[in-house]
Amino acid sequence: MDEDLTFVDRLHRDLREAHWPEPAEIRARARRRSRRTAVLSAVTVLVVLAGSATVAGPGLTGSPTSTAPAAFASHSSVPVAVPVRTEIPLAALLTPADLPFSTGARLGTTGLAETVQVDPLLESCGREREVAARLPVSRASRSQTLLRPGARDDLPAVRLLSQDVYRIELPRGRWLFGEIDRLLDACADWTLGASLLTADQQAVRTAQEHSWEPAARDFAGDQSVLLRHVVRQPREQAGGQPVGRASAVETTLVVRVGDLVTVVAPAPDTVADRVDGTGPELSQADLIALGGTAAKRLCPATDASC
Repeated sequence: MDEDLTFVDRLHRDLREAHWPEPAEIRARARRRSRRTAVLSAVTVLVVLAGSATVAGPGLTGSPTSTAPAAFASHSSVPVAVPVRTEIPLAALLTPADLPFSTGARLGTTGLAETVQVDPLLESCGREREVAARLPVSRASRSQTLLRPGARDDLPAVRLLSQDVYRIELPRGRWLFGEIDRLLDACADWTLGASLLTADQQAVRTAQEHSWEPAARDFAGDQSVLLRHVVRQPREQAGGQPVGRASAVETTLVVRVGDLVTVVAPAPDTVADRVDGTGPELSQADLIALGGTAAKRLCPATDASC
């Protein structure tokens, strides 16, 4: 107990003899400490920004010693992002007024990171022939389907034309047409086996001949091709008798303008080209003109001016 009192007495004596700074000096020390903290924070921010510029620099064109990306102004100390167009406006699509026949409802949708699709059956042929197409993935896409005006409300809607527009990096857009050519070379003729039901509901094994060819090239935009797909009427594998739907011709337009690619597929019954003659609808000249109209629609929506 005596030792505790001695400690307390000593503590009181030391506190009385301690020298405390004046209030003005305490405030001055606080101001100096605040300034040091602010300077250190500013230095930290500059170091982080400098580190970011150094990381972004490699892999881009420009001087090897420069830490500023080539896409940014070299005199700027802080990089400013260059905007890249992604969304595809509705105006980039064909309109009903662009077509020589009347249409009904117009259905549409948008997407992101969609793989370009030209002709799924042609791709299936390529895979069977061990020529798998490496079709590019788009940054964005917009699609539409134009339907035939219904004669009655109780009748099902019928497709007149479908269109897809894809935004793709420029090198991949050029590469797409090379992949299409690979598929065309591999699938000039292809026989597809299937099972069909006859009129009396009997299942029969059939063989159906398909062929693809480029009917026209480079008629619109930066690159273009008109694909002609002949679908022969299926025949029984056993007796060779024709069954199912009659022969038909399908056409597909593929047009690129800058970083945009469109795939336009009119319904077979809207195209004049027939296996057994010509019809009253879209001729090849009409299809080529439609491709030119599609290219003009794409032009204002590309990353670069046409």
